[in-house]
Amino acid sequence: MLNGFKDFILRGNVISMAIGLAVGAAFTAVVTGFSTAFITPLIGLATGSVGDFSTAEFSVEGAIFPYGKFLAAAIAFLITAAVLYFCVVVPMTKVQNRFASSKDQKVDIKAALRDCPRCYTEIPAIASRCAHCTSEVEPDPEALALAKLPVQR
Repeated sequence: MLNGFKDFILRGNVISMAIGLAVGAAFTAVVTGFSTAFITPLIGLATGSVGDFSTAEFSVEGAIFPYGKFLAAAIAFLITAAVLYFCVVVPMTKVQNRFASSKDQKVDIKAALRDCPRCYTEIPAIASRCAHCTSEVEPDPEALALAKLPVQR
């Protein structure tokens, strides 16, 4: 029982996930600190309240609603999402697109299917003979070109 738990914990993906969560928590703390120290006071100045508006609240029949805390958290979330998108997602997408060029992708020549004109069974588009009824068929020229095979005549 403990050996299985040890194997689970020592897997590479579990350790990578734990490191990612720790780095994410630290990153969130940095962004929240930036938002609290700079963005929230600037918004407070722009809206007319002096300095930090995260303490803003209103009450209805004795119930207190601290809407300033919600606004501060929403601003921190938006800043975190924007930084992650523009500093992590966009550059990683560009890197992946650069390395995943269409020249390097392998083509599955059996993936493109068509119907046999005689028995109406699905056969590969590059097939020159039906596997079911054994009749000769013309291979699809586009599929042959995609698979980089010579056109058969």
